[in-house]
Amino acid sequence: MVKLVCLDCGQTNRVPQERLDAAPKCGTCGAALMDGKAHEIDAETLAKAIRTDETPLVVDFWAPWCGPCRMMAPEYSRAATALKGKARLVKLNTEQHQSAAAQFGIRGIPTLIAFGKGREAARQSGAIPAAQIEAFALRATSAKA
Repeated sequence: MVKLVCLDCGQTNRVPQERLDAAPKCGTCGAALMDGKAHEIDAETLAKAIRTDETPLVVDFWAPWCGPCRMMAPEYSRAATALKGKARLVKLNTEQHQSAAAQFGIRGIPTLIAFGKGREAARQSGAIPAAQIEAFALRATSAKA
């Protein structure tokens, strides 16, 4: 069983490892847990997911006024689809959650941070294409194992 935090309601769920790519849903609110989409989350949900999730979590620290962030957004969504069942990709708006950005030492955006087992596993700054985002997430996954 693998623990996953619902990105909608914040409830912790247990999912069989072999069902991660079968669109598991939250037992409380019914939201998809690993749907292959990049979800916008808040700082509180991020903190809980980092502590709890037993699958790799990749966070895109971004802001709406940032041109490179807007350019990378469709690439990030493509990577989330490609990594369905292997990793969860989320986005944190640094303008709305400045304290979280400061907590993680975000000095430039976009910045990707991969988390595994409650720790930062890898960091990448700058806009990159979907293939590089996927490679970044998979490297972090293998480093975590």
